[in-house]
Amino acid sequence: MSKTKETARIVIVGAGASGIAAGTRLLEQGFRNVLLLEAEDRLGGRICSIPFADSLMDLGAQWCHGEKGNVVYELVKDLNLLERTGDYYNNVQFVRSNKDKIVAEQSKIFFEIADNSIPNKRTEFHGSEGDYIKLKYWQEIDKQSPSIDNTLAKEFLESFLKYECSVDGCDHLFEVSNRNHKEFIESDGDNLLHWRDKGYRTFLRVLMDGKENQPNDLGKLNGRVLFNRRIAEIKWSQCDELILRCWNGEIIQADHIICTVSLGVLKEQHSQLFAPPLPRSKVRAIEGLKLGTVDKFVMEFQVQPLPADCVGFNFLWLEKDLQEIRSTEWFWLESVGSFHRVSHQSRLLEGWITGQHARHMETLTEEKVLEGLLWLFGKFLSFHIPEPKRFIRTQWHANPNFRGSYSFRTTLADDLNIGPWDLEAPIMDSLNIYPKLQFAGEATSKTHFGTVNGATETGWREADRLSQCYTTT
Repeated sequence: MSKTKETARIVIVGAGASGIAAGTRLLEQGFRNVLLLEAEDRLGGRICSIPFADSLMDLGAQWCHGEKGNVVYELVKDLNLLERTGDYYNNVQFVRSNKDKIVAEQSKIFFEIADNSIPNKRTEFHGSEGDYIKLKYWQEIDKQSPSIDNTLAKEFLESFLKYECSVDGCDHLFEVSNRNHKEFIESDGDNLLHWRDKGYRTFLRVLMDGKENQPNDLGKLNGRVLFNRRIAEIKWSQCDELILRCWNGEIIQADHIICTVSLGVLKEQHSQLFAPPLPRSKVRAIEGLKLGTVDKFVMEFQVQPLPADCVGFNFLWLEKDLQEIRSTEWFWLESVGSFHRVSHQSRLLEGWITGQHARHMETLTEEKVLEGLLWLFGKFLSFHIPEPKRFIRTQWHANPNFRGSYSFRTTLADDLNIGPWDLEAPIMDSLNIYPKLQFAGEATSKTHFGTVNGATETGWREADRLSQCYTTT
């Protein structure tokens, strides 16, 4: 007997934005047997809003990036949930490791030169984003010599490259394909829209149609999400039913699986997670794309320690100080890019670290991390920042259910001639009618990878793909 929307068993692996989007869309389209398996004990994936200080803090996704062409913004724009950040962070200061502060006019010149060096959709350049930025940056600096201090220009470029690493999610920009900016479609409007004091989890509530002020209400997904269900094995077949085995021994059968686990998890586990192994084209996509590490530091104080005229600060290392720190236990502090105030949290400071140094930081105790950061403040700042009342750091790579933060296109992907479209491609049944094994998540987005809106779009995409098959057969 053929399956229908009422009888088809659909299992979604992962209850982040893409899994929630897929599940809710399938139910709206008439499917009745939809189940989400979540490895964590909470909803949201890399959206993680926790009670902190005076309200909430987002340990993962934090801002709604843009308005036009952003499905997150479209869903909530009339609900009075978002607030524009505008040019607030344009006033972040640049400080050197000898405690000198760069005057605003000078830092503005450097930033504009660096920002204009980022490749755009018209850029024709074969190689890495890092190669392109350095080439364009120094070409413009040379035009303005001798009025520009080249030592300061070098320090500023290194700081800017760290900032771009936090944007792209990479270890360094020399592993990022120049096509990263050509393929990504940036949404117009404010790219730092924040969620006031409600956190990004508010978007998930809207997506599920959950009740306000009832965090345990899953709306359309009530009774359809099983937590603490980390998957040990997915047995797939183009002809027979699919079988999922959880680490707790539970066995679940399905007709269709939508896999929304992170690219980091796929990289680490695909060879033992899927039986039989995934097709070579899928493996090449998993190997060629990358999920980078971007971590946060959040500090709560009795009162805000920054001077009234200081929104935040970026670190510029003098070469001699950089060489010195690299031979000490504080070597990982080189990749701490900045600290800044947090909107609607007047007593907080938030900092960022990326790449291999972030992964090293994750292995240290929280006490040791805080000790290092306080040393860093003392090294750079002319004013005192006391020990915080409360401190937390993220560990996105160390968590086996994520293994990183967000994805980007690598130069290896160029060499392999693969992209998110290869990761997206479903594995069909033997008659090529129904998708058996589907893939969603931000890393499968061709135009909005690395974002919540991209993750959401891919969940809808896979739900629509499945629904279309049942509608036309």
